[in-house]
Amino acid sequence: QLNVIIRSSLQNLREKIDQLKDLLLRAVSTRQITQLEGDRRQNLVDDLLTRQKQLQASYKNEGTEPDVIRSSLMTGGVKRGVTNPWLLEESEETRGLGFDDLRQQQRRIIEEQDAGLDALSSIISRQKQMGQEIGNELDEQN
Repeated sequence: QLNVIIRSSLQNLREKIDQLKDLLLRAVSTRQITQLEGDRRQNLVDDLLTRQKQLQASYKNEGTEPDVIRSSLMTGGVKRGVTNPWLLEESEETRGLGFDDLRQQQRRIIEEQDAGLDALSSIISRQKQMGQEIGNELDEQN
């Protein structure tokens, strides 16, 4: 029964994080918040997603196993007290992720960047339009 509660709670957490991501993307694209604030909030959502993945891995007892496997591959075997420099440089966001997970994360980041570029493009085109209107008004006044 406890497993069912944990599994449903983790699923609920994942759904809530996805809702946050969607709402944040909408808020940035409709310019309800600034791009800087959107980036700050996106970092917070990414932290939540990382923690959710860590909880999921802990629930499945997969938390430290990938590090041990990587360590044994990089150093020629698991050695006590020897730290692997390759693991030290891996970021929290990518630790424990497989190739497919990394690819999905890259796609998500590219989609977010595309949405940000679309928002920036609309802002710049609006400024261009305003500049042309100001120029027309100046010509008319002259």
